[in-house]
Amino acid sequence: MNFSSRVIEDAVNEFSRLPGVGKKTALRYVLEILKRDTVDAVKLTEAIRRLKEKVRPCKECHNLTETDTCDICSSTDRDRGLLCVVEDIRDVISIENTGQYRGLYHVLGGIISPMDGVGPSDLTIDSLTSRVSRGEVREVILALSTTMEGETTNFYLYKKLLPAGIKISTLARGVSVGDNLEYADEVTLGRSILHRTPYETTFNQSKGQ
Repeated sequence: MNFSSRVIEDAVNEFSRLPGVGKKTALRYVLEILKRDTVDAVKLTEAIRRLKEKVRPCKECHNLTETDTCDICSSTDRDRGLLCVVEDIRDVISIENTGQYRGLYHVLGGIISPMDGVGPSDLTIDSLTSRVSRGEVREVILALSTTMEGETTNFYLYKKLLPAGIKISTLARGVSVGDNLEYADEVTLGRSILHRTPYETTFNQSKGQ
């Protein structure tokens, strides 16, 4: 792709580094910004700067927040004995939008994927087991994507948490196999949480297929 300006080319290259953004899409973003008032462009720049300066992982659950502890972990209205394990902040948002869950979360920061070079040590699994070992958690809900990588991570977590003697459950199969949580509609996801099943039952059923 040939550009008439080195500045435009540099901007396109930076935008195209974002996931799912190709050079043509990046060029559309750049041209749209050039059409906007300088004030709008400055607002975008300021928003990105504040994003990098202010947002950090919650020290408790690893959700993204502007404070040391996120609003969910700080809330006195949440069920602290219920812990929902998710891949990233998009899943937290999806589940919160259902209005069906009032427990806490634990954000893994990804799922185990050897093909992508992601192993257990790259995730917040040690932090999860540490939270469970405090004795306050009575149930862990494994709410990961129903992909092969998600199921692999579910099984790994199940084996790690089993000695704690707590209830370990997973989403009911309202969420189709192979789906990511962020693409599930709120009604289906809400029902999947309410009608969650013991992980051991799900695991045994999958072995019998």
